[in-house]
Amino acid sequence: MIPDDALSPMDDYPIHQIAEPIRRVATSDRNFYDRYYFNCYPSPDPDLFLIVGLGQYPNLGVQDGFAVLRRGDDHLVVRASAALGTDRTDTRVGPLRVEVLEGLRRLRVVLDDNEHGLAFDLTFTGSVPATLEPRHFRRQLERITFDTKRFVQTGSWEGTLTVDGTSTAVNGWLGNRDRSWGVRPVGEAEPPGRRAVDGIANFFWIYSVMQFDEFAVSVIVQEDERGRRIVEEAVRIWPDAATEPEWLGRPEHELRFAPGTRDVVGASLSFHRPTGEVTTVDATLLIPNYIGIGTGYGLEQDWRHGMWQGDLVVQGLRRQVSEIDPALRMFCPVDNLASFELHDDGEKFTGTGLFEVAAIGPHDKYGFTGFTDTAP
Repeated sequence: MIPDDALSPMDDYPIHQIAEPIRRVATSDRNFYDRYYFNCYPSPDPDLFLIVGLGQYPNLGVQDGFAVLRRGDDHLVVRASAALGTDRTDTRVGPLRVEVLEGLRRLRVVLDDNEHGLAFDLTFTGSVPATLEPRHFRRQLERITFDTKRFVQTGSWEGTLTVDGTSTAVNGWLGNRDRSWGVRPVGEAEPPGRRAVDGIANFFWIYSVMQFDEFAVSVIVQEDERGRRIVEEAVRIWPDAATEPEWLGRPEHELRFAPGTRDVVGASLSFHRPTGEVTTVDATLLIPNYIGIGTGYGLEQDWRHGMWQGDLVVQGLRRQVSEIDPALRMFCPVDNLASFELHDDGEKFTGTGLFEVAAIGPHDKYGFTGFTDTAP
């Protein structure tokens, strides 16, 4: 039991936002969260895709994290959940932890040796400034269901990755990270009530973070079933922190689906400025990582981000990607490792990075009328 008047080392810093100890947030909404996300892949010839996440849920009293590796046909997950203590700087969840070495620039991510076949000790160094994204806000039947902020950063990795007892030196691997916080659905599923009939009808989402030698590009698109925008962004981020991110214009998308599925197998993006200038990006999807399988994003009802599992629980999960039910994948956001070819003002740039996509439920543009129909 945590005493009501418990303090933590963070309370010694002048960073308070409300008249409470720093471990308490300004809202009592059960769905408040504070999370890290990282991805990592070899460069220039990627053959695997590692994703790591760690979150705190102060009003649920839980801290949890996961690592998911896609390598060949393997989908390998290590996940951990623990009781959240008073010290919000203590990010250890069993064998997993995140260390901030230099705020907004260098972080260390560690998964200690364990029985589940995956371990690493990796340090991320940002290649562009951490950049704040637009606020993500959505209300449903008068209740705020999303009210979040996030920043994004591309960079490189150094360290060691161990899979099934074989260690690989990580030197100059690439990836991106983000930090997000606020209110979004977490923890045990709540009774839907009226939302079961008057709820949000779809989840259509594109989130792409592209890393080029000269700059990074971040793109966000969320649309309702008719294609109306909920949040959008398209910016170029320069390495020089003194240079403001450049707005590229309104983002538009063309997704290509494998027939008989909702698996996205290719994509093109375009950014339209009021002046008529257009920047285009062709994305080649290289390695899909099904982050909804086993990590806590919501498909398994017994393991969701923020769900109480006990004082400390550590689990492993291994699947063959070829055996994952295609019907299950329809309800799973997918983090694709992708290569990109960007055309802007007569110049061509090539890069790699994240293309996260979900087309869940109806969407007029792509002809989806429900949750289970597929592409022709």
